[in-house]
Parts: sequence; C-alpha cells; structure tokens
Amino acid sequence: MKKFLASLLITAITLTVSACGQGEQAPRDNVSQNESQQEENGSGVEKAGQATVYPITVKDATGTEHTFEKAPERIVSTSPSETEVMFALGLGDKLVGVSDFDNYPEEALEKPKVGGVSKPNEEAIISANPDLVIGGISMKDDVAKGLRDLDIPLYKTEPKKVSDVLDNIIRFGVITDTQEKAEELVAQMSQDIQFVTDKAEELQDADKKKVYIEFSPGWTVGRGEFMDELITIAGGLNIARNLEGWNAINEEKIIQDNPDVILFTSGRFDDQSGATIDELIRSRGGWEKISALQEDRLIAVDGDVVSRPGPRITEALKIIAEAIYPELYKQ
Repeated sequence: MKKFLASLLITAITLTVSACGQGEQAPRDNVSQNESQQEENGSGVEKAGQATVYPITVKDATGTEHTFEKAPERIVSTSPSETEVMFALGLGDKLVGVSDFDNYPEEALEKPKVGGVSKPNEEAIISANPDLVIGGISMKDDVAKGLRDLDIPLYKTEPKKVSDVLDNIIRFGVITDTQEKAEELVAQMSQDIQFVTDKAEELQDADKKKVYIEFSPGWTVGRGEFMDELITIAGGLNIARNLEGWNAINEEKIIQDNPDVILFTSGRFDDQSGATIDELIRSRGGWEKISALQEDRLIAVDGDVVSRPGPRITEALKIIAEAIYPELYKQ
C-alpha cells in the first residue's frame, strides 16, 4: 500500500515534468502560451532542464490566470513555505519582501517584511514594486481578491497534499525559469518519500502505532491535509482521521482513542497561560492514562519544519517517521 502511494506520487511528479516539457497536461490546464510560439516550439517550456519560453500563462489555486512576459525579477512572498521554495530554487536575490514569520533560511531574516501571512500589509507590498507576489495556505480567497483589486500580481497556492507541494515547486520552476533546479529538488524529495515508504512496508498491521499530533495548543489535524498524509505515509494511524481538516481537540475522545505516540510542535505556546504544548498535554485531566504518556512517547517535532508545505516537507516526513518508529531507523 505504501509503496503504491509513493509510486503514485513519483508518477505524478514525472507526469508534471513531462507535461512541462511537452506542452500537454500542465500547459493545457495551468500553463499556456500564444499560438505562434506553440506552433514554433510546441509549448511554453522546452525539454527538461532547459529554459522557459515566454510568455506563459498559468493558473493558481484560485483558478486565476497570470501571464508572465519574462521571468519575475522582483518577488514578494507572504508565506514562509513559498519563501523557502524561492531560496531552494536559487532566487533569494529576487526576493524583495517576505512575511514577518519568515525565518528560514537565515538569509530570509535580512529581507524587508511585508506583514502577516493571512493578511499582509498592502502598502508594504506595493512599495516593493513586485512583478510576482505569492500567497500561501494561510491567506483566504477574499484577502487574495482584495490584493488583486489593488493590481497586486498575486499568485495563490493551496497545497493540501505532498504531491501538491511537489507540483508547486515544479510550477514555480517554470514561472521563474529555474526548471532544472526545481526538477533536481523534486527528484531528491521523491527519493525521501520512497525511503520512508519502504521502511513503512516493513511494518505488520499489528505493529502500526496510533498517533495524535497537536501542532498548535488545543488543535490537531484530520484527513485532507498534508500533515495527516505525512503520518499515513510514515505508517502511522492518525487518531483524528475521522475528522476533516484542522480541528479543535476533544480531550475525552483522545483519552478514549488512547494513542501510542503523541507528537507536538516545539516552540509553540498557549496564548493565555504561556505554557508549552507538552506542559498543556501533561496537565490535562485523565491524559496520564494514555499509553503515549505512560510509555514516555510524548515527542517534540520542529514546528516550522512539520507545518510548512515547502521544500522541507520530506524532511518533516522523516522526522515524523523516526519519531513514531525509531526502531526502523536505527541502522
């Protein structure tokens, strides 16, 4: 099952790269160009590893079309995940603005700030004079529309799955004429997915661990989001999978589900008490009976890494997999 999942992901990546090179799926649905260039070159993108042929028109996660006459020169990213993508593609020198929460890589700390991830500062963005502004999963569609109404060239992403993250990297490679780096990055990430998938294949059904993750004080994640998928690929059983999306927790239900492993994000604090997530977990009535606490399987994971659907998402996958099944990764 897990090997099939990884094969499916890698096949999707291969198809995306192939489409970018041959003018089929991605150019038809999300990337297009003028007819004269299609007749001359076959697509807006030449073969893998070669240059993008402009102009290209792309659709973002909201279905909005964007036409690029050339590779963007001044990029603002309002999302830490997409900022990490830009740096991973070697575009740090093109970034003229990032969100207040961008802290990786270290160079991002030196960039001008444009406000929050859900509602960035419009004036700061306009003053940066960007030819590409990127919004991430925290930005709602109405905020995106408001920015576009100000003629801000906003490209919105909405990655729900690991494959969405990989696809976004490829698409940004096409938009910014950094296809070769994008393909290399996705190939390495695909290897990481396969590595964890192969390890998970070694598990018997009876050995699979029930997992609870608290990524923010009082909040967990159910099906349909990348964080749940990371647990699943790793061979874990997310106890919140009966829910959909991001959810406030039901403390009694978690006691009943009795997870074998509890993961929590480090560096997150409760707004009211100032307590860390692990302190909150240990203080909850009845939770001392949960197997994960009795067996000392309350494990901190890097909050920035596991919560950002960017180029480090497969690093997050490995972190989660090793936390759930350390015995599989001792060698």
